[in-house]
Amino acid sequence: MQSNLSFSTLPLSKEILKNLASLGYSSMTQIQARSLPHILKNRDVIAKAKTGSGKTAAFGIGLLDKLDVKAFRIQEIVLCPTRELADQVAKELRRLARFTHNVKILTLCGGMPFGPQRRSLEHGAHIIVGTPGRIQDHLGKGTLLLDNVHTLVLDEADRMLDMGFHDAILKIVSNIPKLRQTLLFSATFPKNIEAMSKKVQNDAVTVIPDEAAYENKIAQYSVRTRREDKTECVLHLLSDYRPKSAMLFCNTKLDVQEVARTLQNGGIHAKALHGDLEQLERTEVLVQFSNGSTPVLVATDVAARGLDIANLDMVINYDLPHDPEVYLHRIGRTGRAGNEGMAISLRAPYDEKKLKTIEGYQKKTLEEIAMPERETKKEPLPLPQMQTLCIFGGKKEKLRPGDILGALAKDAGIEGRNIGKIDIFDVYSYVAVVRSEIERAVKHFENGKIKGRAFKTKVCD
Repeated sequence: MQSNLSFSTLPLSKEILKNLASLGYSSMTQIQARSLPHILKNRDVIAKAKTGSGKTAAFGIGLLDKLDVKAFRIQEIVLCPTRELADQVAKELRRLARFTHNVKILTLCGGMPFGPQRRSLEHGAHIIVGTPGRIQDHLGKGTLLLDNVHTLVLDEADRMLDMGFHDAILKIVSNIPKLRQTLLFSATFPKNIEAMSKKVQNDAVTVIPDEAAYENKIAQYSVRTRREDKTECVLHLLSDYRPKSAMLFCNTKLDVQEVARTLQNGGIHAKALHGDLEQLERTEVLVQFSNGSTPVLVATDVAARGLDIANLDMVINYDLPHDPEVYLHRIGRTGRAGNEGMAISLRAPYDEKKLKTIEGYQKKTLEEIAMPERETKKEPLPLPQMQTLCIFGGKKEKLRPGDILGALAKDAGIEGRNIGKIDIFDVYSYVAVVRSEIERAVKHFENGKIKGRAFKTKVCD
């Protein structure tokens, strides 16, 4: 997925190039190499880009290159389908802007209190990253003005349309000057994306990376099974291959719930991710999956879009998707960053037509592996090495990862190597701790403090 082109071949400032080098960005990914020259020339771009392709850096570098930091007004806006993706994009933009002084990036997403967002807007910003619904709310109440916006980014545009944001996007666009640059990134190119491009873009350059780059390091297999045997097959596959992390895709929310429940009953630490989850539940599921506390995630396509999970060992298609582009998007979550990955698709008799369509689309036949005999003993998977501790305090209490790390390592005496990923949100924080040390962490917070304050905690199931 990497190209051989260096960022130094682009007309970028010394500050941006220095920061990219410090972040370990040596050569551009395909999507960056193919889109950035057009973006830097102020062309509209419609790009086919999967999660993990480097698309955020592609448009992020373009945003920072055009930004006039001295003009303290909203100049650029990024629309995302979900709060999680918006937070992820904002975080990456802040990393890219480390050596560009005084850049203010503000996230505006639903599920969060409106008042604090309004007050933040009163203090001004350079870049807005948010979800269409909440952006439209602020426009309607007059708390957000987009008169000075010169660059609009639609990230995961196909997902936004799937979620019913078509009208909201057009309403937002109507509040932005027509003389602007519009960048549209989408994992798939259905007809509604082409129609949206025609409505919001002007003479857009189409960028499509080489799909083969995503497939070379992904071993693709299929397993013949019956509908009623699918979950049993998944249990055997997880037992046989023993991946450290795996994502299962189902086509419906009902199947996601049932499959996750059956895996849990089979001794697998699995979580369900679907559209009916409350925001807090969704956040905890994603945190536990990303930090290794939950090794198996069962999800629908819509719920899983925008997730960026590093080092995913395996993707299992419990249900084959109807669209071959969706299939490629699913399996592209494994085998990333030079790693090898595995994708296994369960094929019931009624799936044969979909499988042939997928194989024809990618000009590659999925190697068939045998379904384990039902009598074969399934080896139980070990418990996840990590557990997640939730701390009832976050950004509003000015907590930082270093504060939590210090409390656990210095005060509680837990070795740094036994403390994993730390995620801080507005009112909650999460830290992964090695299972054998979780009780010590809990006991410490019963009496101990962070930055002189006591915080309640709970261990996430």
